Amino acid sequence: MKAMVLNRLCNLKEERQPLTFQDMPEPRPADNEILVKVSVCGVCHTELDEIEGRTPPPQLPVILGHQVVGQVVDSGNQAKRHRIGDRVGVAWIHSACGQCDFCRAGLENLCNQFRATGRDAPGGYAQNMTVPESFAYNIPVGFSDAQAAPLLCAGAIGYRSLRLTGLQNGQNLGLTGFGASAHLVLKMVKHELPDCGIYVFARSVKEREFALELGAVWAGGTEDEPPQKLHCIIDTTPAWKPIVEGLKMLNPGGRLVVNAIRKEEFDKDDLLRLDYSQHLWMEKEIKSVANVTRRDVAEFLELAARIPLIPEVQQFALEEANVALLELKDRKIRGAKVLMID
Repeated sequence: MKAMVLNRLCNLKEERQPLTFQDMPEPRPADNEILVKVSVCGVCHTELDEIEGRTPPPQLPVILGHQVVGQVVDSGNQAKRHRIGDRVGVAWIHSACGQCDFCRAGLENLCNQFRATGRDAPGGYAQNMTVPESFAYNIPVGFSDAQAAPLLCAGAIGYRSLRLTGLQNGQNLGLTGFGASAHLVLKMVKHELPDCGIYVFARSVKEREFALELGAVWAGGTEDEPPQKLHCIIDTTPAWKPIVEGLKMLNPGGRLVVNAIRKEEFDKDDLLRLDYSQHLWMEKEIKSVANVTRRDVAEFLELAARIPLIPEVQQFALEEANVALLELKDRKIRGAKVLMID
């Protein structure tokens, strides 16, 4: 089968073709797995973290991609949940042990045997992939394959981040960065918590304009001060500066949720500007988001279908994966980027 393959880690400032378009062996489903013929796969910032070694795959080569939509074409002997021909999605969570305290509590994202699609197991930048049947999700009607793909990560992790803020209707929410996940969070909040004010911080003028188009009450730069203090903030950037600046914008008792697998190093010195009385005092808090659970994905897909929540997408051919990744690296973002496989 054809796939875009990561053969070695690299710095994307120096290597502009990190993935190679090549033939790979056809996968075969194990007893509890299904074989998915991939239709589309979303492109995520976490793939940049994999390529550049911040969350490196345990072995190379590897096929990236964890926002996968496709059709079930085969299944293992014990796989009974999905039928041949079903349209399914695969998210970042590829599997977990199912036995530990975290798994039994529904916190599979914290399991020490958590395996990620496209990092610990082959992902969706390919014509076919396998996944344990209980970690594949039926895609609701009403979405094209390309529209459904970003829901599986950008949407699901945004949903988890929003839940962790504890945001109540009528409160003010800040979003730092305005890419695939943040624009879906804005749409969710507008529908579910219509009396909330949404304030967007983004470096790009185009991102700020996009946020206002979607209903943000205010949009400014990373260091700009909004007209009101915020009850909570979701940070979706790869940087440290937005965290430091965001903490200044919080109300007493406010919470900043970091929606990122990893942070880059380029502006880590900004952490030295933390001043306890200005940034952290008055019971402000920072909470990280680690991965997603199956519950997050399933609940969010139901919510997205009910709203309905239609992502903005830019489409690329599979062979153009490097172009999409570099645009993401260079912050050329409007909505979500999706590879069209088939």
